[in-house]
Amino acid sequence: MLINKYMNKNNIVPRKITLLGFFIFSILINVSCAQAPNKKELDNDKVSKIDELISLYSDYDGFNGSVLVAHEGKIIYKKGFGLANMEWGIPNQVDTKFRIASVTKPFTALLIMQLVAEKKLDLHEPITTYLPEYPKENGEQITIHHLLTHSSGIIRDYKADEKLNKYPDRQRPEELVRAFSGLPLEFKPGKKFAYSNSGYMVLGYIIETVTHKSYETVLQEKILSPLNMKNTGIDTHRPIIKNRSQGYFKGFGEYFNSDYIDRSAAFAVGYIYSTVEDLFLFDQALYSETLLPKEYMDLALTEHFPASFGGYYGYGWELSKKPIGSSTNTIGTIGHSGAISGYCSIFTRIPSSNSTIILLNNTRRAFLNAITTGVTGILYDESYNFPLKPLAQFMTEAIEKEGIEKGVLFYKNHKDDRNYYSSEKELIVAGYKLLHAGKTKDAAAVFKLSTEVFPERDNPYDSYAEALMALGKNDEAIKNYKKSLELNPKNNNAKNMLKKLGVHADHLEKVTFNLIEIDSTWGKEVFQFPLKFAKDINFEGFEEAVFPKGWINKESPNFWSYAFAWNINLTTELTEDQLENYLKKYYDGLITDVNKDKGLVLPKTIAEIHKSNDSTFTGEVTIYDAFATKEPLKLNIRVSQKYCKQKNKSILLFKVSPKVFDTEMWQTLEEISLFNNICEK
Repeated sequence: MLINKYMNKNNIVPRKITLLGFFIFSILINVSCAQAPNKKELDNDKVSKIDELISLYSDYDGFNGSVLVAHEGKIIYKKGFGLANMEWGIPNQVDTKFRIASVTKPFTALLIMQLVAEKKLDLHEPITTYLPEYPKENGEQITIHHLLTHSSGIIRDYKADEKLNKYPDRQRPEELVRAFSGLPLEFKPGKKFAYSNSGYMVLGYIIETVTHKSYETVLQEKILSPLNMKNTGIDTHRPIIKNRSQGYFKGFGEYFNSDYIDRSAAFAVGYIYSTVEDLFLFDQALYSETLLPKEYMDLALTEHFPASFGGYYGYGWELSKKPIGSSTNTIGTIGHSGAISGYCSIFTRIPSSNSTIILLNNTRRAFLNAITTGVTGILYDESYNFPLKPLAQFMTEAIEKEGIEKGVLFYKNHKDDRNYYSSEKELIVAGYKLLHAGKTKDAAAVFKLSTEVFPERDNPYDSYAEALMALGKNDEAIKNYKKSLELNPKNNNAKNMLKKLGVHADHLEKVTFNLIEIDSTWGKEVFQFPLKFAKDINFEGFEEAVFPKGWINKESPNFWSYAFAWNINLTTELTEDQLENYLKKYYDGLITDVNKDKGLVLPKTIAEIHKSNDSTFTGEVTIYDAFATKEPLKLNIRVSQKYCKQKNKSILLFKVSPKVFDTEMWQTLEEISLFNNICEK
């Protein structure tokens, strides 16, 4: 460093230095100090970056709630965004109360561990020890350890009958538990992780049975009162709760009140309300022995079971390594996420730096994982991504300010801009907002634009035809309904409208139909069974595979993320074991085919799949990536199955990515769906 030549090894200024030299030396010292920002300045910089990031998400309808960020044990940022009550225009504040959904589970697990520490419960005793009326065939196999780790084999969710739903305040935990406790287990307890809300309902019932008190009372006595969490409790419909937010969902570009719901009897599963400030009190208490002796807290935060989200599940906690901003680095986190009608939430703890990111949102969908990733990047001085701009939203604003021509031109000029994202659904919604407002010509212009941007999709042509009919241009409407039907021969609306216009749709030329609804930027391939690379899979039918740009580029955020669907003849639904077997054959064949000229002996595919509910499977597949990395690669996978008994046919939709389930890529994959009435095809 320049300053060093004026200093000896003892940091003393030499005697021979001149007055001028000393003056220069003093300036250098001052300049050096001025250039080194202090901690307060660094924290202020982080705060401004966090505010800018979340404000953008809020502006783009990606966040509507309250946020708290702490670093090194101190709160550096907290703020409310959007509205707690949209009808009255009441803003969200840091003391606004939200349903935290499954972030309730860490509270339930902690209450259980407190009872374990008090020797009132044993983690490895059958639950019939505490619930003697529980059906023995199931109860003697299941332990509290199984319930805490979602490895009990109990069904994920049980929907109460209409009578219970009609009088929610009259529900009792024992009634709910009794309704599903005798159902067959989905697998042998301890075999695998399979998220189960029903399992945590049983834990809540155990707490009440052992303590002879209500869950709400135990929660208050053992956690809320000791921590002075005055803004947390069980969310029930009837009481007046000060500062409680209203929940919303969004459809056709507008917000709506969420459906009425009161399942307060399922308190232990996901029915606590809280604030970001109260959750921070809870977070900090977990570093001490205020609530639980260290040995039991350590046990609760142990990686007990590999989980479907790509990390591990402890006792009521998700433990995983999460990305730090847009860098390749990751950091260990402990937390939980949750979603319920009208609300979603995510609570992320980073123990290595005593940092916390809490996001509570009173709309059903928000970009909470993406926000968390961005904030983590800011905290650790790594690069991070801003949200992409919703092009349809900016087009709509341009239409309102400058007219339809300028708005459409804005869309065309920016559709290839990497700072914007283009969505067929959002563009169609923008058109219908104009149509419902009586601006039919403007709506037709937007729908026409949608046919140009998404020329391979049926819905834009169908919507454009509707606007053309409203304008009295029936000939053009017929042309567009026909085009829509060509792209999707099972579009019943197009058939009905053509019939209304005097055209018999049955005489139209039949074309190959699509299975998967995707963005037009994705590529597509169709294969006939038996597949050339996996001939051991003896189905009749075909596969349709869709790929985003860069899916096989290891530097791309879309790396190895794609979807494929099977339309196959089957006499029964596939089981977990059958699906595991077919996936092994599928990927072994695919990887071997890629390397067939190289004479290599490659590792066999490993698959572990479990059934999440009646029609959905979740798990992971470990393959040898012969395409890019030439190394083993773990892929997270979700499969939905629709069995059509009348035709002995199954439609299976596979969604695949090496990224964990709570990342932005999985939000994109979850939006992929099958066309309607697929079993009729």
